[in-house]
Amino acid sequence: MVEKKRTYGFAEIGRSGLNRWGGYVDEEFLPALKGTRANKIYKEMSTNDATIGAIFFAAEQLIRKATWTVEPGNKQSPSPIDLEAAEFVRTCMHDMCMSWSNTIAEILSMLSFGWSYHEIVYKRRLGKNRKLSKHSNYNDGRIGWAKIAGRAQESLDQWVFGEDNELLAMQQRPAPTFELLTIPYEKSLLFRTKADKDNPQGRSLLRNAYRPWYFKKHIEEIEGIGIERDLAGLPVLKTPEGLDIWNTEDPEMISIRNQAERLVRNIRRDENEGIVMPAQWELVLLSTGGRRSFNTNEIINRYDQRIAVTILADIILLGAEKVGSFALSEVKKSLFAAALEAILENIASEFNQRAIPRLIDLNVFPGLEVYPKLVPGEVEVPDLDKLGSFISDMTGAGFDLTGDLDTENYLRQVAGMPLVQAPSPKREQKDPNKKFGPEEEVNENE
Repeated sequence: MVEKKRTYGFAEIGRSGLNRWGGYVDEEFLPALKGTRANKIYKEMSTNDATIGAIFFAAEQLIRKATWTVEPGNKQSPSPIDLEAAEFVRTCMHDMCMSWSNTIAEILSMLSFGWSYHEIVYKRRLGKNRKLSKHSNYNDGRIGWAKIAGRAQESLDQWVFGEDNELLAMQQRPAPTFELLTIPYEKSLLFRTKADKDNPQGRSLLRNAYRPWYFKKHIEEIEGIGIERDLAGLPVLKTPEGLDIWNTEDPEMISIRNQAERLVRNIRRDENEGIVMPAQWELVLLSTGGRRSFNTNEIINRYDQRIAVTILADIILLGAEKVGSFALSEVKKSLFAAALEAILENIASEFNQRAIPRLIDLNVFPGLEVYPKLVPGEVEVPDLDKLGSFISDMTGAGFDLTGDLDTENYLRQVAGMPLVQAPSPKREQKDPNKKFGPEEEVNENE
């Protein structure tokens, strides 16, 4: 008797385990970072903290420097239709109402919030003189991108999921009308720092920095209050003898005590300082002597270091404490650049999987088999001295690096030189099967 092998169909059995209730995701255990409160906290952290602001500014400017190219789908031997499709995508990138650099900068809001949702708005490319598409620089009649429009994280109302837990749409209530709008996922792009449990809200890069930021913020506030009190002195108000301001049964005494408390709370040392005192009242400012047992500067610096470490950006703190070697700075710089390049690859992947195939399918490219691919450049430029030594060593060992067009273009890109579409006609490609005899000379000018 032959046992039948157990077979399974194509239906999905399990689930990702995303903790959600309807369209609301609840993966956070800290009450302060649940729901819409998280967006407010992360916005305050990224816009109001000096260290986090410096890190995000450095990251954005480095990412803005990266060059973006569009490769043909068949990279090894591209056909004319492959090159045409790649060139079309490239023109669409630079034919939007918002520049490509600003579009990438807007996508980078996912670093703060963990996710960034963008609606793809299309247009018919009919040139500047046609009413239908006044913002287009092309008049080929094709459908291009009008903009990759960001949808504010603060406007999120809830997500719309399907029966199989797949994301169907984002519902938002944007200012100023706050009406409920539903944006289908089919015409949108969702950028996330992480896709754990296929959570549409990802995970903010600031999540691990929340605890040190929280303590740092409150210590700075206490430090400011303490400095002000040390400079102004601790105000002590002495009442006239026989005046019982602690009598809670006398409305007049209650009123006098409230006024006295407001007076000592509002004492400030500024250009408007001055107090008018009733007769027999006395105000004394007590000063404190000596140093505090805690060095708040060291404590705040420690939390700054922890914040930067969580984002792999502690390189911005090198030199602040007059410590750290050059070799260490190079390692940290490379690590930070590698993290930024991974973010660029994440962005490019979403475009290559969703945006570019839809764009190509909306237009006619007969015979196209593979979609073009968006490729980000490097964030960190290699050391040209080291690269030159490498090239010299490689060519000295017999490797013909200049015979490969891709390698040549890479070296040109690193050196800041223009790229070439074909090998230089002045450089004859070597044929390993061709041998030159003594009677045959090679004309270098040909």
